Amino acid sequence: MTTHEGFLKSGHLPTLVAALLYFDVSFMVWVLLGPLAPFLREQFGLTATEQGLLVAVPLLGGSLFRPVLGMVADRIGGRRTGLIGLGLTVVTLVIGWKGAYAVSHLFALGFLLGIAGASFAVALPLASGWYPPEYQGLAMGIAGAGNSGSLLATLAAPRLAERFGWATTFGLMTVPVMLVFVAFAIMAKDSPRRAPRSTWRDYAAVLREPDTLWFSFLYGLTFGGFVGFTSFLTTFFREQYHVSRVSAGDFTTIVIVAGSFLRPVGGWLSDRIGGYRLLLVVLAAVAACLMWAAALPPLPIVVAVLFVGVGLLGMGNGAVFQLVPQRFANRMGLITGVVGAAGGLGGFFLPSVLGAAKDVTGTYASGLALFAVTFLIGAIALLELGSQWATRWQPRAAKQAGIFCYRGLVRELFGEETA
Repeated sequence: MTTHEGFLKSGHLPTLVAALLYFDVSFMVWVLLGPLAPFLREQFGLTATEQGLLVAVPLLGGSLFRPVLGMVADRIGGRRTGLIGLGLTVVTLVIGWKGAYAVSHLFALGFLLGIAGASFAVALPLASGWYPPEYQGLAMGIAGAGNSGSLLATLAAPRLAERFGWATTFGLMTVPVMLVFVAFAIMAKDSPRRAPRSTWRDYAAVLREPDTLWFSFLYGLTFGGFVGFTSFLTTFFREQYHVSRVSAGDFTTIVIVAGSFLRPVGGWLSDRIGGYRLLLVVLAAVAACLMWAAALPPLPIVVAVLFVGVGLLGMGNGAVFQLVPQRFANRMGLITGVVGAAGGLGGFFLPSVLGAAKDVTGTYASGLALFAVTFLIGAIALLELGSQWATRWQPRAAKQAGIFCYRGLVRELFGEETA
């Protein structure tokens, strides 16, 4: 039996497709304020700081709602929780369509859009529960491809807003969500292999482990960077390079398409060279890309540089989640929820800081340079962590993760006294 045939027979394909669709439209809604931000800024007279914070609020909401939806799914099942999440997403879109008349309304709306971002906590475990360990990577790769919903938002939302207005765009976005609601109700099914219920005490216990915080920091950089740029680049291209609102969305689509589809490549490479080694390269290379972007080169160059940088972030997401199972093999449900929430939180900081930097300095260059330094610090911290993990982790896990001790390499290359 081929791997393909074994995969199809091992799980429940309709549930996997349903999880993908749920994640896809939810991601689309989660980042919707990003491509609409230029329209909202012009109508409401937002400052750069307010605009950055506005597109960041849904990312914060997603981090806060994620553990809540995850625990609800533990108790009533992923199928029913998914239907609740999709229903609340439709309600939020209707509020944006009919009830947002002031800046305060927009911020409240942005927070509620975080419900869509919390779909991670439902869609991925729902699909995962049907598949044995040998097919978990493939199943999660398929379900996780739902982050491509960001492309639907950046490509379609500016065009709809240009023609029908930003408020009507929220109303139009209810259509794909309601269609997925029907498909999800028909196709999704809870696995008979239910995972043990997690409690707040379980979360507290895993949070006390230092490696949990380090993984959260690293995923805050990689996934936070990806979703943060997804939400903010339309504003960046519009305000810094003065392109049209639709063109700003198109350039954002070009950039984030790499990050959307290279996550599985990152996982594949991590399986071969180790997630630690790949992540080390990713963090250093992203720092270089952001420093280049901070020089504000001509538009074609900055698009190319950001395309590479965001593509690397997508690969970094896959690298982090190649490392996590090596360290927390028996607590993946818990650690995934914690680390995933940290990713959304990292995304919140990026647009917020870039917007504030624009108001203070008159350019986004300073904010981009600050994040370049942040990624470089992340690479240095990871290099030091490798020296600790090489001795603290189980030898087999450390080998699979590709962990090495840089001090040992220095001693081999230059001798004991130099090290």
